[in-house]
Amino acid sequence: MVWLVKRIAFGVGGLAVLILLLLAGVYGFSSRRFERSFPAGRPESPPVPTDPAAIERGRHLAQVIAKCGDCHGQDLGGRVFIDAGPMIGRVYGPNITKGKGSVAESFSVADWERVIRHGITPEGRALKIMPSEDFIHMSDSDLGALLAYLRTVPPVDRGSEPTVVGPLSRALYLAGKFPLLPAERLSPSAGHTEVPVGVTKEYGEYLANVGGCTGCHGPGLSGGRIPGTPPGVPPAQNLTPAGIGTWTEADFFRTLRTGVRPDGSHINAFMPWMSARNMTDDETRAIWFYLRSVPPRAAGTM
Repeated sequence: MVWLVKRIAFGVGGLAVLILLLLAGVYGFSSRRFERSFPAGRPESPPVPTDPAAIERGRHLAQVIAKCGDCHGQDLGGRVFIDAGPMIGRVYGPNITKGKGSVAESFSVADWERVIRHGITPEGRALKIMPSEDFIHMSDSDLGALLAYLRTVPPVDRGSEPTVVGPLSRALYLAGKFPLLPAERLSPSAGHTEVPVGVTKEYGEYLANVGGCTGCHGPGLSGGRIPGTPPGVPPAQNLTPAGIGTWTEADFFRTLRTGVRPDGSHINAFMPWMSARNMTDDETRAIWFYLRSVPPRAAGTM
C-alpha cells in the first residue's frame, strides 16, 4: 500500500512540475512578445482644428462613435472595464486626460495618431486591447476633430493601473485565439480615406468600421464568439441579411435606441448600445443602408 501512495505522490508531483514549466513557458514567450519594439515608421500629424464646430464633432466621435468612455471612463480619467478573474485577467483603460497620472500628459499629435490608429505607444510598445483595427480607418478630419475635443476635456488627476493578462489569456494569445495586440496585425502603411458624410452605404460602412461594429461582429458582420471576451458574454449577432433579414428600418432604429430586439430579447450590456443609441438619425440610417448591402452569411462565418 505504501508503494501505491508513493507512486501517486510522485505522479502528482510530476504533474505539478509539468504545469509549472508550462506556465513558465507561457509567461516567458508571451512577455517577450509584449515587450517587442515596433519601428517608429512615419506617424502622421493630421491638422487639429480649434473651431467650436470641429470640437463638437470630436465630442460626438469620442462619446458616440468611437465610444472612448466605455473603456476609459466617461470622464476619460481611466477605469477597469474588464475584470474576469486571475485566469483571464483585468483590463484597465488608462487616464487619457491632461491630468496627473495620465498616460497622455505629453503626447504630441503624432503620438496620438500612432496610439489611436496603430495601437503603439510613443515608446514603441504594442497596446493591449486597443481597438486600433477599428480606428485605423479614421479619416484625418475626424482624427483631428477627436484630438481637438480631447484637448478640451477637463484634466483628471488619477493614476493609471496596469493591465494584467492571466495565464489562460496568454495561452490563447500564443495560440492565435485571442487578438490581444492589434499592432501585430496592422500594416504600418494601412490607409484611411475621407468618406463624405451622408446617408449612404459608403458612410455607413465607414461608421461601422470606426465605431467597432466590424470589430465585434466580424469583418463580414456575421457575428459569433467575440475573441477575448469574458465568460458569459453571448456571441455577437449576425448583422447580415441572413441574420436580420426580416427586420425593418424601424426595427433597427428601435433596437439601437432601446436595446430591445424585435423579438423582445434584450441586447447584452457588453454591446455598447447605450452609446450607439445617441447616433443621429442620418448616421443610424447610413449604417442600416450598409447592413442591407453586405452579402448574407451564416452566423459566425466572418
